Amino acid sequence: EVQLVESGGGLVQAGGSLRLSCAAAGFTFDDYTIGWFRQAPGKEREGVSCISNSPGSAYYADSVKGRFTISSDNAKNTVYLQMNSLKPEDTAVYYCAAVESSVLSCISFSFYDYWGQGTQVTVSS
Repeated sequence: EVQLVESGGGLVQAGGSLRLSCAAAGFTFDDYTIGWFRQAPGKEREGVSCISNSPGSAYYADSVKGRFTISSDNAKNTVYLQMNSLKPEDTAVYYCAAVESSVLSCISFSFYDYWGQGTQVTVSS
C-alpha cells in the first residue's frame, strides 16, 4: 500500500523558513516523480515544486523560484521542501503527491496517483 505522510508545517513569520518532509511507504522513489502542491482557501491546487527520478530534474513554480528547494533522500524514502523567505501568500495546505513515472510534470495535479493528507503552512505578516 502506497502511503505519503507530510510533516513540518506550522506558523512562521514572513521572512522565516520551514522544511516540509514527505515520507513514503510502499514504493521506492527511484521509479516515481514526487510533487509538492499547495491549496489556499478559495484557490485551486497549484504545483509548487516537483522532482523526478532522473538525477537533478526538478521544477519550481515561478512564485517560489529562488526561495524553495526540493530534495530527496532515497535511502530514507523522503522528499523535502525547504522553504525560505516565506511570504504571507505562501499560506496554504501543502500536499505531497507521487506518480510512477519519470516524467517531470508539476502542472496538473490529476497526473498524480497518490497523495498525502496535507500539512498547514501559515505565514504571518
